[in-house]
Amino acid sequence: MPQLRPRALLAAALLPAVLALSACGTSESAETDQESSGGEEITVTHAQGETTLDGVPEKVVVFDMSVLSTLDELGVEPVGVPEMQDGYLPEELAHYAEDDVAKVGSLFEPDYEAVNALEPDLIIVAARSAAVYPELSEIAPTIDMTIDNADFLNSFEERTMALASIFGKEAEVTERIDAIKADIAEVSENASDAGRALILRVEGAEATAYGPGSRYGIIHDPLGVPAVEDDFATDARHGDAVSFEFIAEANPDIMFVQDREAPVGDTSGPNATAVLDNDLVNSTNAAKNDKIVYLELFTWYLAPGALSSVEAQIDTVREAIA
Repeated sequence: MPQLRPRALLAAALLPAVLALSACGTSESAETDQESSGGEEITVTHAQGETTLDGVPEKVVVFDMSVLSTLDELGVEPVGVPEMQDGYLPEELAHYAEDDVAKVGSLFEPDYEAVNALEPDLIIVAARSAAVYPELSEIAPTIDMTIDNADFLNSFEERTMALASIFGKEAEVTERIDAIKADIAEVSENASDAGRALILRVEGAEATAYGPGSRYGIIHDPLGVPAVEDDFATDARHGDAVSFEFIAEANPDIMFVQDREAPVGDTSGPNATAVLDNDLVNSTNAAKNDKIVYLELFTWYLAPGALSSVEAQIDTVREAIA
């Protein structure tokens, strides 16, 4: 049995007390809460089942950057968000790092007391925070908006439309998803002639590779750019470690590179550029033809399932294969 870290032990110890305090007022306030929420019940299908809401939620706590970005675009401002590392939010979301927005722990380790104190109508988890769904669902209705990378486009549409249906934004989101589908169809028509691509993440001096069905899999499916190899691990968060010799032998025509150490907004890949500047990598078609594309951190790594992120990802690939 794995050992819990000290913070996890503390959370486990505090949760029963938090739930007990929450339950004290439940019977007295349930009727009032349902009246104040207004509207009919909303049933949401998500990655871990179905959750029924009493109405349109007014107080939402979010544990996912993609969801935060999409909700903000739709005019929904969560009352609680995770602590963010400095520089991890783009300018349009920077206000969520301010002190006037409640912080509810990290993506991996919620502050259950802080969540409970906000008395949320809805808690949203996904991807990095999906493992704490059971604990959070004991505090308030919780949904898991994790996107299935093996079926990215369908899963992305389902999850995004689910969010839209909760807040009455179906028309707006449908229009944008229709535009995304049209753009994908356009890009995929030309992608097969662009040559084979290798997706790398560089952190420190190590390079790891990703393929179809991975967190960067949209490049291959549905956008249709051929991969240098189809059997990279799809369930590895950090990809498959590869050598420079492997990169040279694979000889990709395009390389999509995530510089894990680059700041949000940067597409120059300052660390990755230095790491990949060697004879082996420079022997590839991608290097010779200036087809090494550096991926922006928030769009591709921190919030890859946000509406605006997917739109930007399509633009990046369109430009890369032009």
